[in-house]
Amino acid sequence: MIKVEIDPRSGFCGGVIRAIGKAEQYLENQPRLYSLGEMVHNEAELERLGAKGLISLQHEDMARLPAGEALLIRAHGEPPATYAKASGLGLNIIDCTCPVVLRLQESILEAHRRLEGSGTIVIFGKIGHAEVLGLVGQVGGDAVVVENAAQLKEHLRKGDIKAPVELFSQTTMNPAEYEEICNYLISKGIALNAHNTICRQVADRHRLLADFAKGHDVIVFVSGSLSSNGRVLFELCRSVNSRTYMAGTVADIDASWFRPGDSVGVCGATSTPKWLLEEVARHISTLS
Repeated sequence: MIKVEIDPRSGFCGGVIRAIGKAEQYLENQPRLYSLGEMVHNEAELERLGAKGLISLQHEDMARLPAGEALLIRAHGEPPATYAKASGLGLNIIDCTCPVVLRLQESILEAHRRLEGSGTIVIFGKIGHAEVLGLVGQVGGDAVVVENAAQLKEHLRKGDIKAPVELFSQTTMNPAEYEEICNYLISKGIALNAHNTICRQVADRHRLLADFAKGHDVIVFVSGSLSSNGRVLFELCRSVNSRTYMAGTVADIDASWFRPGDSVGVCGATSTPKWLLEEVARHISTLS
């Protein structure tokens, strides 16, 4: 018989819970709500919210909305230019930027003012990610984004990064990789002011999720295909448990992953809804 356990710490982070709650509250009395970008990187949850009236659109679609329509800014946040454009179009903004991201945006702006044209803002994050675009937009693009230590070294080689360095991180990045980047800058004698801006909830989840993955024969990691956090956490699980598999929904689960008597752990990204984790766990239980 297969034993199944859901990781109690998996599921939406606080910022996503807050944003979805605001969207659902608005849609209780309104037929539709436009979200600038996907509310969460999870296809199943987007389908659920879409049935309630949530419509995702891209920046280029904003101009097509009639004045007075509501536009939701998701937890990832946006650069100042987005707010200016929405205001100019007469749209009503529902700002659901995560408070952790808001503080990070403010910290980057303050650091940029401190540098006064000398030194470099370096952001450890996924190039092109919505949160990172919002961070870079705070300083008009005057920042260098690196996804790993190799990219950092290449920017240093080309002279793109000048001391002193103000180092920040996208909130959902791997803490160990952030530390690697810090240590490399220090080893090169570069004047560094490091701001560990990885969300504490996310950082703690790395350590606790690794323990959860080690404690089971099989790990089924549930995540949307576009979730940056999901890819990071999936690889973390796989690094400590080779029998780790990714599933977007119940339909992706393969019975051949499991053996009689296996202990199966079900976990997911910060963008994975709890209801989906429970659905996956129930399905696995029927395979025993």
